[in-house]
Amino acid sequence: MVPAMTADSETQLAAILSSLSDDKAEDIVQIDLRGKTAIGDYMIVCSGRSSRQVAAIAEKLTDRLKQDFGILSRMEGKGTGDWVLIDTGDVIVHVFRPEVREFYQLEKMWLPTGQTPEQTADSQV
Repeated sequence: MVPAMTADSETQLAAILSSLSDDKAEDIVQIDLRGKTAIGDYMIVCSGRSSRQVAAIAEKLTDRLKQDFGILSRMEGKGTGDWVLIDTGDVIVHVFRPEVREFYQLEKMWLPTGQTPEQTADSQV
């Protein structure tokens, strides 16, 4: 049975970061979207070492959010495992294979001017 509780964006963010860390996601970058867009409060970009790990990270994350908070996340891309998008409503998570992440460089679009993904990863995790 799914719990009827919900969690605010900061609680979701903490749970997501913990789940990604537990599942050995790499190069985790957290981007604050508050005041920039209505699509969510936070965006997280991370990498898995293989298609199988990317899919597993995404699956475990959605399962944990559902079990712990009753959050039904939308997920796209799990079948191929190159780039999986998880949308909780408040937090958007992108899990990439490293080569695909390098190609799209998604975090560069959302980071503040002058800030690099390395600076964000170092200060947030």
